[in-house]
Amino acid sequence: METMGAFFIWVLFGLFVGLIARALYPGRQPMWLGTTIALGIAGSLIGGLIARAVMGTPERGAFDGAGWIMSIVGALIVLGVAAAFNQPRRLR
Repeated sequence: METMGAFFIWVLFGLFVGLIARALYPGRQPMWLGTTIALGIAGSLIGGLIARAVMGTPERGAFDGAGWIMSIVGALIVLGVAAAFNQPRRLR
C-alpha cells in the first residue's frame, strides 16, 4: 500500500511541476496530461542531478523549497531540449 501511495504522490508532484514549467516556458507546448506528468518527473530527476553535482550532497527531499525549484529548473531544461528537437527544419 505504501508503494501505491508513493506512486500517486510522484504523479501529482510531476503534474504540478510540469504545469508550472509549461506556464513559465515561452510559447505554446501542445502536450497531453501524461506528457506533462512525465515532464515534471523527468525535470525532478534532472534537477536532483544538478543539485547533487553543484552541492555534492543530496537534497533533504523533493518537497523542500529547493527541491521544488530545482525540479522546475530541470523541467524547463527538459522542455527546452524537447522544443529544440521538435522545431520544424527549413530546407535551403
